Amino acid sequence: MAKARMDLSAFVGKLLEEQDGDVLREGIRVLSQALMETEVAGLIGAERHERSDTRTAFRNGYRTRTWDTRVGTIELQIPKVRPGTYFPSLLQPRRRAEHALLAVVQEAYVHGVSTRKVDELMKALGLDGVSKSEVSRICGELDPLVEAFRTRPLTGEHPYVWVDATYHTVRVDGRVTSQATVVAVGVTAEGERQVLGVDVGPSEDRAFWTAFLRSLVKRGIWGSGLDGLLTRQREAIRSAPADAGWPADALEEAMAPLGKSLTFSAAEISELSHLPYKSPRTFAVLALLYLGLDLSQQFHEDHIFPKSRFTPAQLRRNGVAEDLREEYQTEANGLANLQLLPGLVNVEKTNAWPWEWLQGPHFVADAARQQYLVANDLDLLPDSFDGFLRFCSARRKRIEKRLCTLLGVTEPDMVDARTSVGDQ
Repeated sequence: MAKARMDLSAFVGKLLEEQDGDVLREGIRVLSQALMETEVAGLIGAERHERSDTRTAFRNGYRTRTWDTRVGTIELQIPKVRPGTYFPSLLQPRRRAEHALLAVVQEAYVHGVSTRKVDELMKALGLDGVSKSEVSRICGELDPLVEAFRTRPLTGEHPYVWVDATYHTVRVDGRVTSQATVVAVGVTAEGERQVLGVDVGPSEDRAFWTAFLRSLVKRGIWGSGLDGLLTRQREAIRSAPADAGWPADALEEAMAPLGKSLTFSAAEISELSHLPYKSPRTFAVLALLYLGLDLSQQFHEDHIFPKSRFTPAQLRRNGVAEDLREEYQTEANGLANLQLLPGLVNVEKTNAWPWEWLQGPHFVADAARQQYLVANDLDLLPDSFDGFLRFCSARRKRIEKRLCTLLGVTEPDMVDARTSVGDQ
């Protein structure tokens, strides 16, 4: 009886004897084709041209698909079946390239090779090339991996830590700008060097550095992981007398060696007052600062001075010096320029200047308008755009004062914190 399939060993041996230049590519094609034929036979319950009572479907020709591999582009003939469908296990749905080749594209992109150069690299490897959009899509798969690396829990102790920053030109919201990249590198007790964290921000301001360093502490940079913290908290609660109430002092004492605290410091209050628009904590802080909101309605974070007024063209039109434009844009997205508004009111306000909106039909009486101004620290509003930076500075001080009252921080501490920042 004739063999149903060619002898693969003999085929590969023949290619090697002939020293065919495309031996690897052709060998992979034949092996892949044989694998697909085997899978289809198992799927339908019969070999080619075989009559079988166990057959569940029939072959229905082939469809052509190109497959980009490290040895070049291979044209595969994928069997079709009816009824039903078949997809080879060696391929990935909606992807022409094998995983190792995707890794080559990602590695080249990470090392700064342009999308055009990546296309030339693929052609040099014997492939059909790759478009710019395909390079972007492939490299987009790195994003969750990078985020997982950035937010991973830090284990072990790091006696020595170095932090540094540099600036990169990046594209943000359709415009090219320079942003700060900060990185922390630590050395373990065993002498192994590790990248502990990396983050990107508009500039190296104090709030950005503070948030970055706090994230390292929370992830366990000093070896004070969550398990150790919870163990100390449980021991403090269990050892407290039953009639002594909640053991706040004992918990504070137990958490102190791990760099944790139940109370807020002046530096943390200052950090809260610099929260940016749409930060995970911004809405909660605004709701805490300005009480009396009917949160059964849907509220939105609103820019008091509209964000649309801070584009480079608008700032130039309003006479803002070029060296101050970045500061204006940063303050525009800061907590001092934010308020919470109900959805419909937020839509009605749109791009109106704050003094225009306050004179609009939303406030039916002068008393209601004045009450809103005082309750939301908007009695500090200037008469024109020229006073925007002064307004933000004055409102931030009001915000810090409110937070100190709410969270039990003494204002002299806040003065010391601002002084130390100024000295830096």
